[in-house]
Amino acid sequence: MSSSLVPGRLVLAATPLGDVRDASPRLASALAEADVIAAEDTRRLRSLASALEVTPRGRVVSFYEDVETARLPKLLESLRAGETVVLVTDAGMPSVSDPGFRLVAACVASDLPVTCLPGPSAVTTALALSGLPCDRFCFEGFAPRKPGERSRWLTSLVSEPRTVVFFESPHRVASLLADAASVLGASRQAAVCRELTKTYEEVKRGSLSSLAEWAAEGVRGEITVVLAGAEPRSVSVADLVSEVASRVEAGERLKSAAAEVAEAAGVSKKELYDAVLASRVK
Repeated sequence: MSSSLVPGRLVLAATPLGDVRDASPRLASALAEADVIAAEDTRRLRSLASALEVTPRGRVVSFYEDVETARLPKLLESLRAGETVVLVTDAGMPSVSDPGFRLVAACVASDLPVTCLPGPSAVTTALALSGLPCDRFCFEGFAPRKPGERSRWLTSLVSEPRTVVFFESPHRVASLLADAASVLGASRQAAVCRELTKTYEEVKRGSLSSLAEWAAEGVRGEITVVLAGAEPRSVSVADLVSEVASRVEAGERLKSAAAEVAEAAGVSKKELYDAVLASRVK
């Protein structure tokens, strides 16, 4: 065991999305050798270890969203004592819409070493499979659940030039695609990636309207959506007034809506704000 004066190391370890054969030899070694394994789901961790024919020698502790904050002090204590802590989530890369960020931030603040065992990620897997441009993209996490928040979020993507990747529940994906077709345009291209790397993997590509029609029949499994970026367009302040008005009607403050729309379109924030006020007088 390392001296308590020597800081330990936090290891962020990517785990398979579905096919256990995607696990790296380094992951198997890390699970076998860790002093502590912090797992989003300890049962899944046990199943993964069994499939890899690994017997963890260290302590296994749960580390899911509801207990993240409460677990931090003990894990930091272990790291300061020189122990190696391996963090794994149910599938993919820790911190990417999964537990991990708070622990990493706490380690950075305490000047404790953090490293990563790279591996599977639904974000980059879906992006590569989508058939859409991959040179520039942004990840939006999970789509907002509430209608008002979803409307504002979709509106913010109207002029987004980068390919957008996000997660969605199979129970909400049909309504989201229908809303997206309405806000972003029926012809905007997208891909819905379902059950990546698993037995029933499926990637549906097409326009938002066609995908919404397909999803209306019901979709199962874990979903990652990839949305094409907006086509470059020449816009004037006058063209953007209605866009700001729609966001305000959805509950957003005029000032923030005007600022975001103006920034995305590359026009003056003040000119757009004044134009919206002037349109109300007419």
